[in-house]
Amino acid sequence: MNEGTRLTFFGSSLVSAYWNGAATYYRGLLRALHDRGYAITFCEPDAYERQEHRDLAEDPEYARVIVYRSEAERDRLVERAFETSDWVIKCSGVGVWDAQLERGVAERSGGDVRTAFWDVDAPATLASFVGDPSSPFHDLLPRFDHVFTYGGGPPIVERYERAGARVCSPIYNALDPAEHRPEPDPERRWDLLFMGNRLPDREERVRRFFIEVAERCPEHRFALGGEGWGDLPLPANIERLGHVPTADHNRVNAAARLVLNIHRQSMVDNGWSPATRMFEAAGAGACQVTDAWEGIEEFFAPDTEILVAEDGEAVAGHVRSVGEDAARRIGRAARARALADHTYESRAARVDEVMTSYGGVVA
Repeated sequence: MNEGTRLTFFGSSLVSAYWNGAATYYRGLLRALHDRGYAITFCEPDAYERQEHRDLAEDPEYARVIVYRSEAERDRLVERAFETSDWVIKCSGVGVWDAQLERGVAERSGGDVRTAFWDVDAPATLASFVGDPSSPFHDLLPRFDHVFTYGGGPPIVERYERAGARVCSPIYNALDPAEHRPEPDPERRWDLLFMGNRLPDREERVRRFFIEVAERCPEHRFALGGEGWGDLPLPANIERLGHVPTADHNRVNAAARLVLNIHRQSMVDNGWSPATRMFEAAGAGACQVTDAWEGIEEFFAPDTEILVAEDGEAVAGHVRSVGEDAARRIGRAARARALADHTYESRAARVDEVMTSYGGVVA
């Protein structure tokens, strides 16, 4: 265990989940790393109104959060990170100054301080630079000591290492038992719930796997949570929830008989990419229906711990046929599996194993 190891992250946001699906991943993982003795600083920009929509009113006890607002502040933080840290980690999808941060961290690699690129959307990142010979990331990638990814399994490891990464380690989403747990005696308000922000490569799949299902099942009740859906015409049996703060996820998941997971097309094409909401829903003991993708059985067993749907017709079949007792049984099994195999404690143990392999704390 690297107790006392100092990590500085440059990421999108730790304190706000507003248009920032990676927030709960960061929170669960960094809390678990802190519990293992790591000292963590998280640097995030004041961007996309995230600071105005914080869902952590106070900075968390497991990380020091620094918000920066200018290029000069950004550059000073990078310099200071290399003066005071054992690892400096640039995450993908910060949203502003990504290229400058990647260059600023990668070009300082090679000294006593270790560097990592942590990709929270590996299929999209790889697609953005592998096919573009002019991308500067081709020169930067081999300079990072390590690449961590939000998921992606063997296909992502192979593609990253072929692209020039020294070594790549998937660190999957997981359950944070301190945050995601069953609600006592939940009142069922909906038959099927989907929570996810409106994104270009998700919208068409949401139409097929959710909106058209509601049209097929007018006698059932549906709910749609997430940002960006306000101007989309919906059937009358879909309730719009808008942005759902993370503190309300347990309650909202528990209010649905079935919770739907619809992955973005790039994640489906790659496989081994379980979304955060899958582990949140499992923690709440919810019965999940997921779109089909390769590798799902490595996380939850189809039919007993999760329901799988190849298309909207299959989703509609589950809505019509899976009763309350079966839903509760599958939800309990999913929670037991997540607690056994998929906690952030186990993910942090894997990160610790990787970091320990590089040696001890920098003096």
